Amino acid sequence: MAGEYEPNDSRDVTGASQQGGSGNAGGQQSQFEADNDRGSQIREHMEVIGADGVHVGTVDHVDGNRIKLTKRDSGEGQHEGHHHYISLGLVAEVEGDKVRLSANGDVAYGFEEEK
Repeated sequence: MAGEYEPNDSRDVTGASQQGGSGNAGGQQSQFEADNDRGSQIREHMEVIGADGVHVGTVDHVDGNRIKLTKRDSGEGQHEGHHHYISLGLVAEVEGDKVRLSANGDVAYGFEEEK
């Protein structure tokens, strides 16, 4: 009969739609995939700003899962002349020529790693 469900019928009779994706629940990206995606969008000389819009630094380049900031933005005193790194995990979004972090500028400095 037309319209009746047959056991070998491939139609979805539950009303639920199937989700594609990478095998993760709900098709969500892993942290590694998300960091990789963000890192590919970040380019040399982009401005890094905190969630509050405060200048944190300028991108030298992406080094693995971290952003390496230029020495020019390294600060004063014991920080002067050193490269600083910020984890890609702190990147909220890349918009135009700016990298916006999920933390305010003053807090982001606490997460920087010196090399």
